[in-house]
Amino acid sequence: CFIKNRLPRRTTMFKNVFGSGFLVRTAHVILTWVVTLILFLYNTDLRKQEETGQLIQPVVFVFLVLVSVLLYFAVSLMDPGFILSDDSNLQFTLGVTEEQQDMIPPSTKSLRQRRCGHCLLQQPMRSKHCQACQHCVRRYDHHCPWIENCVGERNHRWFVLYLAVQLLVLLWGMHIAWTGLSHAHSWHLWLRTNGVLLAVAVLLALLSLIVLLLLCSHLYLISLNITTWEFMSRHRISYLKHCGADENPFDRGTLQNLWSFFCLWGTVVWEQVYFREDSDQV
Repeated sequence: CFIKNRLPRRTTMFKNVFGSGFLVRTAHVILTWVVTLILFLYNTDLRKQEETGQLIQPVVFVFLVLVSVLLYFAVSLMDPGFILSDDSNLQFTLGVTEEQQDMIPPSTKSLRQRRCGHCLLQQPMRSKHCQACQHCVRRYDHHCPWIENCVGERNHRWFVLYLAVQLLVLLWGMHIAWTGLSHAHSWHLWLRTNGVLLAVAVLLALLSLIVLLLLCSHLYLISLNITTWEFMSRHRISYLKHCGADENPFDRGTLQNLWSFFCLWGTVVWEQVYFREDSDQV
């Protein structure tokens, strides 16, 4: 039931770097490299290895930091799946023939083509209008203020990859900061000596916890093939109201859900997946 094709490119792949969210992105990048610089300036294992010519770990750490920054810009600037034009023949262009459409019988799962009340475009199933971005987004998950962009069909897997790399960098950075803490004869002297590294370690620990919770929650929802929006607002979503409390019409099993999310690219006709049980009976 997963019919995939690439939609016509009606938009550029990435948004303007200097558009909305420029200050947030700039603050993120500055904070990232300031913390990295501090880890090199203080007497941490990272600096000791650099001074002794053991460059493998310092180079790998800087490389991971760079990858995390690049992934951050990718997910924050990438088109998450904006719907910018009304296509009444979308089902046919994505592989649903007229004959297949006629095979979908009317049932308790009634399908209504909705028009967005804001941009007045026809919304495919699992899409939602984002008030912050002022666009409807395919397979909308949520709007993330951290990246100042929506997480949707096109950038969701990149967002999860970014969280994984960012978590690795944060945990490693926290360990490096811990190795730089030195002993002192009094608490006052210890705080003066280690205050900056201690603040960095606390900041990294807090961010690590946030990113860990985000990553775990996204992986859990992905394994169920449900979005954050659907999970939080199930009672308000028309195509889920007819389903039982524990019923998910998009669930194909944990392994299949993970495989489809990470390994299959393109656009899914969620209407066809939604009606697969009824279609199989015809």
